Parts: sequence; structure tokens; C-alpha cells
Amino acid sequence: MKYTCTIVINLPIENVVALWTNEAYFKEWQDGFQHITLQEGEPNSVGAKSKILLQEGKRKIELLETILVNNLPEEKKALYEHIHMTNTQTTRFQKISENQTRYISEVAYTKFNGFMPKLMAKLFPGMFKKQSQKWMNQFKIFAESKIS
Repeated sequence: MKYTCTIVINLPIENVVALWTNEAYFKEWQDGFQHITLQEGEPNSVGAKSKILLQEGKRKIELLETILVNNLPEEKKALYEHIHMTNTQTTRFQKISENQTRYISEVAYTKFNGFMPKLMAKLFPGMFKKQSQKWMNQFKIFAESKIS
């Protein structure tokens, strides 16, 4: 399953990338974000592995992130592994004008483990895209309010 989400942010590309990459702000725009902990490698470098902890109600979600490419603003591609699924996410930022940036997220789920995750992906593929777009919308609101 693959999908792409986009949003236009009314800020210069340098500001958008600086805010998006700053881990101290992740809680501001990612619902349920608890923390990210580097496990191996240099932060934000190719091959770096980090554990990400999210909280959805009473349920804790743990992801292992492996950075595959990082030459932002052009592209950051990472592998995310979870007990129930594996996906890659490619993030790109494109300058539209001096004060506008296009934020693009391409997600490809490559593996679903277990009956329920497979069923959810088959019956409700839109919920995955909806969550990605929600975080992008929240990032836009956060970024534009942070700089103004």
C-alpha cells in the first residue's frame, strides 16, 4: 500500500526544515509522541537507528526508525519497523516562493504482520493516509504559529 500527502506551508523552506527536524518540537505536532532515543549511529545520518515511542490512549506504540537517505530539504527516507507493520516514508520539501514551501510525504507499507493489521489495511487503507495528513496539517499550524 502506497500513498502521498502534501501541504503548503507559508514559511521559507529553511524555517520549515529547521522546525520539522527539531526533535524538541515533535510533541507539538505529532499526537501521542513521547520521545525518540538514538540507538546507534550518528543522529540524522544514514544508518542511524532510533527508537520512537508513541502513546495512543492506553496503548504504547514502539517503532524502530532507520535512516536510509538524508539530504534535506531534497529528501529524507526512513524505514519504520513495528511489531505489526513495516513501512518507508520519504519526506521532501520544495521551495514554491520565498515564503511558501511544499511539504510532501510518500509512504509505502511493505509488510503487515498478523490478521488484524492485514484486515485493517485491506478494509480501511484511507485511515493510514488520514493519520499522515493529520500530522502534516498539525505541523503546518504549529510551524506557521511558531514563526509569526
